[in-house]
Amino acid sequence: MQPDLQGKTIAVLGGDAREKILAGRLAMLGARLIVAGLPVQGENITPCEDLVRGLVGVQALILPLPGINDQGHIYSAFLDRPLILSEELLALPAPGALVVVGTARPRLKEMVARANLRLVEVMKMDEVAILNSIPSAEGAIQVAMEKLPITIHGSFSLVLGFGRTGATLARMLAALGARTTVVARNPAQRARAYEMGLGTADLPDLPCLVGEADIIFNTIPAPVLDEHVLSRARGTVLILDLASGGGTDFEAARRLNLTALLLPGLPGKVAPQTAGEIMARVVPRLLAEGIA
Repeated sequence: MQPDLQGKTIAVLGGDAREKILAGRLAMLGARLIVAGLPVQGENITPCEDLVRGLVGVQALILPLPGINDQGHIYSAFLDRPLILSEELLALPAPGALVVVGTARPRLKEMVARANLRLVEVMKMDEVAILNSIPSAEGAIQVAMEKLPITIHGSFSLVLGFGRTGATLARMLAALGARTTVVARNPAQRARAYEMGLGTADLPDLPCLVGEADIIFNTIPAPVLDEHVLSRARGTVLILDLASGGGTDFEAARRLNLTALLLPGLPGKVAPQTAGEIMARVVPRLLAEGIA
């Protein structure tokens, strides 16, 4: 059954192609949308130039999946000027309004708490993160294919971390014929990787493994690929970091002449329609349940 959003007032600020798809679905479900920094139009959608007026009394505020940076700038792929979220603006929605975002940085969490609003981080929900891991993994493999002079088949690939993205990525690599080893601290995750027919190693073993790797995919949001570890890698290795904020010392990689790339927001870049449909599947229900 489709969620009923008739009469609900929702603001959508910034974003990219994913939020365009989400906004269209919300409008179709009857929500009255106030939209800024997103080129969408149609019934129930009102473009907003003045956020001070536009946010007054809204029952939910939808931010793009990357949220805001440390300066308060809202991620806005379609704007050439910054769209800024301030504490003054967060005082305008209805009391207890929902603030929906992918992952909230500490600054946003503090602002929402001070405004007495309710924060929902959808990327912490399995039903979103597991589905989102599919375009993330496909995108990482696409980059590897474009950058490497060898095939994925037969390559020695390390996957650091075996959470939702790491598990999907390791499975895809193995299906393509890569000799895939999962490096994870959690014994249960290593057991699951072993059950899947993958190689496994504990994180302290990483320095001994990197010298054999053709590709290293990192999904751990912690500094696991530091200069000590990177110094053991071969000069031909390709390092692709999918972790939020990265887990690679990119300056050390540069000094060592290693190719290391940070790949944020892959779903929105390689499969925006699929990523948008994932959001459009989940967010309307969250809004219907969370708005009185």
